[in-house]
Amino acid sequence: MPKLTIFTDLLTIIRYYFIKVKNKEYFCIAKHIAERIMKTITIDSLDAYNALYGMPTSHPLIGVLNLKEATKTVNHIEMKYEVFALYLKNGSKCSLKYGRKNYDYQEGTIVSFAPGQIVSVEDEKDELAPDVTGLMFHPDLIYGTPLASKIRDFEFFNYSQTEALHLSDKEREKFNFFIELIREELEHPVDNHTASVLSAHISLLLEHLDRFYDRQFITRHKVNSDIVKQFQQNLRSYFAENDLITTPNVGYFAEKAALTTGYFSNLIKKETGMTPKDLISTHLISEAKKRIVETSQDISVIAYSLGFDYPAHFSRMFKKITGFTPKEYRLKSN
Repeated sequence: MPKLTIFTDLLTIIRYYFIKVKNKEYFCIAKHIAERIMKTITIDSLDAYNALYGMPTSHPLIGVLNLKEATKTVNHIEMKYEVFALYLKNGSKCSLKYGRKNYDYQEGTIVSFAPGQIVSVEDEKDELAPDVTGLMFHPDLIYGTPLASKIRDFEFFNYSQTEALHLSDKEREKFNFFIELIREELEHPVDNHTASVLSAHISLLLEHLDRFYDRQFITRHKVNSDIVKQFQQNLRSYFAENDLITTPNVGYFAEKAALTTGYFSNLIKKETGMTPKDLISTHLISEAKKRIVETSQDISVIAYSLGFDYPAHFSRMFKKITGFTPKEYRLKSN
């Protein structure tokens, strides 16, 4: 077999193997490689999504999804979302990838996507008409309604697939109830109330999903407690360094926990009552107090050693939290 060469162009790969390799087995390998190269499709409208699955579009800005009606298979592609989408998996699992993370999309789970997110579909076998229901709507639908300013508060749109929502049977019934309300409104003749009613139904659905996420945080208390303990350990390890290059941020510790920043922040807040940012600041000031009292280092040296670019920023933060400037705290302690 000839030496494999990396190509970015799909046709180049197939042409290379067709010309260089007459053996049928090797050509099948080349075809398999070609199939695995993903193309990115932008989902910027309901029609773009429905065309992908071979489904009709009844409204340009919103649609209740039922993939059991699909007439085309979708696999080995990336979807770049420019719409909001919610999916409930009713049947067997399938595989999704968000960024570099894999997630087995299990029965009874909901995943959500927002504009700007890229998700890849990677299943071992093509599946026609999977048992998936959901909702998709374009941002244009909610402009001018209360939901337009409220939707940024629903942080589950920023969670990655490894943090999907697992519904109880009653919660699934509630989800389907609101989906049915939206479907009924879409079947109603359009009038002056249509946009407001649709927006209200979507808002109620999202409020309930937010409630369900709160329940999930509580029921997963043991797992969450382990994450909090690991966060505290990582904090101690970080400040064990004598000289820090920079002060730590929430994103650094979220990445350590293999979670998105939004999900990590909500988890820590619900478990401890404090935001990760507040806990980082508290730990930072505690370390600063120790160095101020136990060493004779200049305050600016301590500030730089804790990762601050400017000592003045350190002094302001220290006084805001303790009520004393670093110099006043050293005098008081001595």
